[in-house]
Amino acid sequence: MIFFSIGLCLLYYGAGWLVQGAASLARSLGLTPMVIGLTVVAFGTSAPELVVSMVSAFKAKSMIALGNVVGSNICNIALVLGLTAVFQPVTTSRTVIRRDIPLMLAISVFLFLLSLNSVISRAEGVMLFAGVVAYTGFNYKVATRVDRTVDHPKPPATETSPPDGLQKQRWRQGLMVAGGITTVVVGAELLVDAAVRMMTALGVNEKFVGLTVVAFGTSVPELATSVMAAVRKEMDISLGNLVGSNVFNLLSVVGASAMIRPITIPGGFVKSGLIVDYLVMMIISLLPWLMMRQDLTISRRKGLILVGCYVLYVIFLIFKS
Repeated sequence: MIFFSIGLCLLYYGAGWLVQGAASLARSLGLTPMVIGLTVVAFGTSAPELVVSMVSAFKAKSMIALGNVVGSNICNIALVLGLTAVFQPVTTSRTVIRRDIPLMLAISVFLFLLSLNSVISRAEGVMLFAGVVAYTGFNYKVATRVDRTVDHPKPPATETSPPDGLQKQRWRQGLMVAGGITTVVVGAELLVDAAVRMMTALGVNEKFVGLTVVAFGTSVPELATSVMAAVRKEMDISLGNLVGSNVFNLLSVVGASAMIRPITIPGGFVKSGLIVDYLVMMIISLLPWLMMRQDLTISRRKGLILVGCYVLYVIFLIFKS
């Protein structure tokens, strides 16, 4: 428990440095808030899931790797988005409803189809990882196209940062990103080792630990980032962070883990019960679209419904295990 707590703290602070440095660097390069949320911040807050799943793959703990992704995606939408809406109702643009959430759902269904044979091979991992590269490139292209259509007034010469100052600032941001990555790697190593030891001591299976304890632990950065962004009225970063993070989890985290070692599902996709968790993930991912398609808002009441769904899911897992 002590090492698990230390690993969780390192993940939290490391991801915070990574997000802060990456978001500052992105802004200095002229990216928009929604694109920062969908890409840079989403990748930063997905770093714990990525490192934890890759470490699990190296240690041949494939069910922790896969359960971490599925559990984190459920946690991100049901718990994190729900709590964020309880603090501050979340509003979004029509583009998120028409493009970003349906894309997240489509990728979830695609991973479901890949998992039906109980194995995600290295070739499929490469295909998934290539998808995250295309996703990032697409968002950047959309951002630059939107940026060109908007007239930005040029700042006065006195407000322009000197080249040396800007260079130093970017160096500082780069060091913060590097420090965040290092801290996340160490935290993930401690978290996985502690989780495996706890699993052995308590006599529960890998899938349960990945879907609950590890999934919640690696979702802490998303929770902190989204709530803070909502409180500061940065709704584009808040919702973009969650949708983008789920996309990164499905593509880069599963893809990278499968490239290291093919992910096998002991007992089979159906008999292991993982098929139920996949279906829960897809239903939970559909709920924001259903809730926001008319007024583009998740109210406090709808947020409580999402949190209630997560509580019911955890109760179901506890009784099932």
